[in-house]
Amino acid sequence: MTEMTRCISPIDGSVYLERPVATAKDIEEALGAARIAQAGWSALSIAERAQYCTSIVDNVLAMEADITPELAWQMGRPVRFGAGELRGFEERARYMIEIAEEALAPTEPTPTDGIRRFIQRVPVGMVFIIAPWNYPYLTAVNSLIPALMAGNTVILKHAAQTLGVGERLQAACDKAGLPEGVFKNLFLTHEQAAAMIASNTIDQVNFTGSVSGGRAVSAAAANTFMGVGLELGGKDPAYVREDADLDHAVENLVDGAYFNSGQSCCGIERIYVSDKIYQDFIDGFIALTRAYILGNPLDEATTLGPMAKSATADFVRRQINSAVSSGARALIDTKDFKLDAAGSAYMAPQALIDVDHSMAVMMEESFGPVVGIMKVGDDDETVRLMNDSAYGLSASIWTADMDCAQILGGQIETGTVFMNRCDYLDPALAWTGVKNTGRGATLSTIGYSTLTQPKSFHLKCKI
Repeated sequence: MTEMTRCISPIDGSVYLERPVATAKDIEEALGAARIAQAGWSALSIAERAQYCTSIVDNVLAMEADITPELAWQMGRPVRFGAGELRGFEERARYMIEIAEEALAPTEPTPTDGIRRFIQRVPVGMVFIIAPWNYPYLTAVNSLIPALMAGNTVILKHAAQTLGVGERLQAACDKAGLPEGVFKNLFLTHEQAAAMIASNTIDQVNFTGSVSGGRAVSAAAANTFMGVGLELGGKDPAYVREDADLDHAVENLVDGAYFNSGQSCCGIERIYVSDKIYQDFIDGFIALTRAYILGNPLDEATTLGPMAKSATADFVRRQINSAVSSGARALIDTKDFKLDAAGSAYMAPQALIDVDHSMAVMMEESFGPVVGIMKVGDDDETVRLMNDSAYGLSASIWTADMDCAQILGGQIETGTVFMNRCDYLDPALAWTGVKNTGRGATLSTIGYSTLTQPKSFHLKCKI
């Protein structure tokens, strides 16, 4: 019997998509074709590869009318926000295409008489991308376009929850006329993916997902010499200082906490607020949170869709219940959100106060629509609390003082520091993290360095 992989829709629990899992022959053929195609693909000029990659981007954008409802069915994002992911996809892809010449240009040390010295950036070879479901186009494009631009071939394994995204990307590549073997989407089990990594036929694996998934990828790669890029969990903090623009901070932190039902690696999961403006912040935050409309993501009026899975929604509910039993106060009455119920993927947004770092909701990744809010007395206390975490993806500081934000940002253990914004990736900056958030970097010119390797030339002209 053919093994199948299935996407269970969070809208109604039905099987939305199912596809046959790749066979051993499928995998062998894909790896072989990718290895053969890589030499010809890397021999193309950067400008030639850019034409292909630009066509891929255009082809994905042309599918917007179909992609938006597909995302709602597959992972629950309301259709009113569906196009936003494609705007981000386009921004990152076009930027990485634009900077490829600069990022991949040879570097030359100080000239020496009679000797030509330079360092080329050459492709690593074959890149295996394992992409998650929460931002299925955005996370995939971080590695996909720069890997291709750098001259690598790519094999993609997308999450079972977003099976259709891998197919859309394959269709976009096929329509762009990519040579056979340059890109291949495969439907794989976790065990098959691990076996591919351990087989020593891959040159670089880029994984985005959970900490446990990252450990599994690292374990599979342990006896190889491939490169491993890991973007894992987050517990991203925000600090609202006394001098912050309060309305701006409230509006953006509510969105940062609840957009995508909180299912964002760089979403806001804990907020520290100056005691001098604490109550005003809480009042504004709760008023805006109560305005969310929890409902079917296919409805244009819905602003908060279901979580991708009922099991993950119940995990977040358990975090909340545990915190409340330990003294936290929940400020949102879930009865005001009709669809919220235990065992359902539909979950109301929640804000907790009277929380502390003994509670799992302030220490462990929630990945759902809940945020803990603590009152703080000064910068030193806040930095200590922000750093009291196993994660370090991004952190935001809300203040009118840029110099202060830069100083505090230097003290915070994180990959990205934001001032007066959050939950955003600037493609000109490296997307990276510290601690259990992973290792490596994507985007920016630095992102190209993980997808290439240096090759040095020392050419002596005189004998």
